[in-house]
This record gives sequence, structure tokens and C-alpha cells, in this order.
Amino acid sequence: MTILALHRPKITLISLNIEAIALGAYLVRDAFGGVIRYYTSIYHMNALWYVPDAIALLCLIQFFVHCILRNRSTLAFLVLVQIMLSLVLGYFMLGTVNAAVSSFKMMLPVFVGFCFCDSNLGSYRKLLSVIAVTFYLSVIGVFLTKFYLMPWVGYKYESFGAVREAGRLWWAYGGDDQRLMGFAADNTMAAFFILVSFAITSIRMSTTWCLLLGSVAIYATKLTTSKTTMIVLVLYLILLVLVRMLPERSRFPAIRTIALWSYASIFVPFFMIVVASGTAAVPHSTLFSILDRINNSWQKPFIYLTQLMPIGLVTGCGAGCFNYPQQLFSPLAPFWVPVDNFYIGTYLMFGLPFVAFMVMVFRATFGATDVYKLTLIFVVNLFTITVLNYGPASGLLIIALSFSDVFSRRAASARAGDAVPIVVRRPMPSLEGFRPDMPAASGSR
Repeated sequence: MTILALHRPKITLISLNIEAIALGAYLVRDAFGGVIRYYTSIYHMNALWYVPDAIALLCLIQFFVHCILRNRSTLAFLVLVQIMLSLVLGYFMLGTVNAAVSSFKMMLPVFVGFCFCDSNLGSYRKLLSVIAVTFYLSVIGVFLTKFYLMPWVGYKYESFGAVREAGRLWWAYGGDDQRLMGFAADNTMAAFFILVSFAITSIRMSTTWCLLLGSVAIYATKLTTSKTTMIVLVLYLILLVLVRMLPERSRFPAIRTIALWSYASIFVPFFMIVVASGTAAVPHSTLFSILDRINNSWQKPFIYLTQLMPIGLVTGCGAGCFNYPQQLFSPLAPFWVPVDNFYIGTYLMFGLPFVAFMVMVFRATFGATDVYKLTLIFVVNLFTITVLNYGPASGLLIIALSFSDVFSRRAASARAGDAVPIVVRRPMPSLEGFRPDMPAASGSR
């Protein structure tokens, strides 16, 4: 017994760091995707690209052990079963083994994010340092691509038998608006990594740092021409300053309230469809992209689904459908439409069970105590109004991380009995009066 007691902390520590290692690996790979894809290809080390996915397989095991066995979360078990069933359904829907393998690989980051369910992201000090460095380098990368043509632009590489190409430098309106892609080789993802890494890093920084570096980040996202990212970043910076102006005891409740109200963004596409559906989109105009989403991206997949699999409107058409596995590896590629919204795209794959899951996520947010997760909920809910965010993998991982409290030990205990209320401890004083310095359930990282 004594020997077991001495060795148990080491086993627990190793287990609890897998998700941090996986997140760091995915973040570095995707934020510098152009660089890594180019140099691993020319030096014939393509296998290195899949290292984060191998680590994510361990997180799948940890999710089963921690969330299902240890926390006894029925919801975690149902989610795992639903994902596996959707992978099978997706295989029959898309019709190729490559599409099924790609769909499985696409879903792995979900389990990495879910493994943070009983953790406070602020306790992963080394991971936060990696995220901070990612922010600085992502901004620098955007500025560099403004003046230099990077070697990976237009470079073609093969993945699961499909030839893919790093994004080319192009102009949004045939004039002066260059879509700069930084080290990520994609302008939208370059902007996304600036947004997310800034939001996470800013929580521990002074207001002066936030205003100064936030202004630089906004200008960098403007250079990428990602309007959604720039709007979300501006809103986040304004709300950050307003929250820090509140009395100490009111700040954390304000953060949670903002996170809860951000779920209203789920209904924005449906409101836009009702108001503007059928409005002609003029090419190269300011509103072209949003009108194209209203008329095509958000509606056509449901039209095609009624032709291909009508029951899919309720059950979903399986993991990978109307996503890049269908676009790259399926005979149904002619029916593929870019579904530029996370919630619409996920509903197409998983159907009504996804709606039930989101109800539980929303309920769990009322008891959330990690300011990092609450911040990310606000950021991803607004960002994904016009972005599917399943690729690169870090995008889906960040969403899963922000939702992970739904599988926490506290949430599972509350669901075990209808009469058991969720009890939230009062947050302790925070750094810069912005975040509660809550002790992590699993100790320091």
C-alpha cells in the first residue's frame, strides 16, 4: 500500500498532462501549418504532421477512463457512442475508406478538448507560455507575408491520396486588400490563432498590455481581411475593458453572463435567412460573402440532404458529411457545399442528438468557474457564426475545450439527482481583478 501511495501521484500527473501536450502540439502544428507542411514535405518527414493525432488517441483513452469511468458521466458515454455511430453512418454515406479515416482523424481533437473537463486552463503554466508565444509569432507572420512571398504559398502536398495546396496570396476586391495568411498558410486561420491566443493570454496581462497588443492584433487581423475575426476581437477588447472597470465582486459574474448570452449567436444565421434570403449578392461587394452564406452555405446542404438521405435531417448524415472528408474523398463531392457555420455543420453530421448536447452544455455554463473557458465560449460562439472551424484541428479542439465542463465531476454529480443543485464556490481575488484564481481540481501543471 505504501509503495502504491508513493507512485500514484506520478501516474496521475502523467495522465493529466496528456491533454496539455496534445493541445500544445496541435496549436504549434496548425498555427505554423504552412511552414511545417512545406519543410516536412521537402525533407520527406511527412509523418511528423500526424504526431498530434497520435497523442490525441491517448486522449481518447483518457476521456473514456476519466469522464466515463471515473466521473461516471452518462452524457460522456452517450456522446462517445453517438460519435462512433456517426462515424459508421458517415462511412456508408460517403462510401470510401479514406473518407472514414479522415472523419475519424477529424473528430480526434474533440476528445483532447473534453479531457480538460475537471481542469482550470490557468493552471497549465507551460501551455499558457506556448499560447503566448503563438500569439506573438502569429502577428509577426502576418506582417512578414505583407512584404515577403513565403515559399509555402501555392505549395501542393498529398494527404490520404488527395492533393491539397497551401492558400495562395490573393486580393479580396481586385485592388488593395491583400489576404495575408502568415505562417498558417490560410488567412482565416491566421486570424483565428491571433484571436484565440490573444484572448487566452490577455487574461493574465495588464490592461495597458491588452490595449496596446490588442490594437496591434486588430490591425493584423485587418490585414488578413477576416472581417468576422476582427469584429469579434474588437468586441472582446471592449468587453474586457468594461469588465475590468466593474467592482471586484461583479467582474466574474459579468464574464459568465457574457458567455451565456453569446449562445444567442447560434440563432443569428436563421434570423439572417429570414430577413435577407433571396437578396442578390453583387460580386466583390462588401456584403457578398455574408449574402453568399445566407443563400448558399447555410441552406443548400439541407436541400441536398433531403435528396440524398431525408432521415438525415433528424439523425444527421454522419461524421464527415458536408465537411472536408466529403469534399476530398467521397463520390458525393459534387454535393459538397462549404457550410460556414459550426452549429449548422455539426447539426448536419449529428442531427437532433447534437441539439440535446448543446442544451446540456448551456446548462453547465451556469456552473462554470474557469474564466478561460468562459472567455473561449464567447469567442468561439461569435467566431463560428461564419466559420465551420473543423479545420485545422485546433479550431475544433478549442470549441471542445470551452464546452468540456459538461463532463466535469461536478456536472455529472448534479445530473445524478434532479434535486441536487449546482453549488459554485465564490471566486477568489484575481490577477488584475479580471479572473478568479480558482484552484484546479487536479492540481498544478
